[in-house]
Amino acid sequence: MTVDVVGFIFARGGSKGLPGKNIKILNGKPLIGWAIEHARAVPRIRRLIVSTDSEEIASVAKSFGAEVPFIRPENISMDDSSEWFAWQHALNYLSLDEGQLPDVMVSIPTTSPLRKPEDIEKCIDEYLKGGADIIITVTDAHRNPWFNMVKSSSDGLFELVNKPAVTVFRRQDAPVIYDMATVAYVANSSFVMENNGHFSGRVRAVQIPLERAIDIDTITDFEFANFLMQKKDNL
Repeated sequence: MTVDVVGFIFARGGSKGLPGKNIKILNGKPLIGWAIEHARAVPRIRRLIVSTDSEEIASVAKSFGAEVPFIRPENISMDDSSEWFAWQHALNYLSLDEGQLPDVMVSIPTTSPLRKPEDIEKCIDEYLKGGADIIITVTDAHRNPWFNMVKSSSDGLFELVNKPAVTVFRRQDAPVIYDMATVAYVANSSFVMENNGHFSGRVRAVQIPLERAIDIDTITDFEFANFLMQKKDNL
């Protein structure tokens, strides 16, 4: 059975943590350029659309071969706007443009430039096994709320985020948890249109090696990613 898969890259112009993030040059290429190249290297993605509110980002995206058929409305491009609304907006455009929704949408965030195309392929493979509405990516967690993550209580004292029934002294004894990554998302298009978030349905995950799942949000993240890319190039 042939499954129709369309890729999307969602890239706002405003970024407070790292201004100009999506077109900032990382190891010789704008950040969005890495995401576009990763997506275009996946044969099953038949069409790649960039959703942005920025004409500058749109121009860069087009230069790397992506489609930018619309400029995203301001009301779903604010700092506090849920990206889920941008997903729905892009799918609605595609439904109007082609007369139907694709079977599957793939979101390829710009913020994980160390991913490989094979990571996206694995997410599509996991979705096609059936039984899930959406596939997310995860990595081994940096901290564990049952062991070494703490919160401040109302009296100013600190306590574990989660309190296990039996005291956990070693990380190995704590329940296994994962950090969500921004390597890729693969979802049923109808599920996205009919719901309001990733965990509204059946979720499965693909685990990604930590070194390929760095999520760029700050200048420190950016510089670390740049260091790793240059180190890899020099090996």
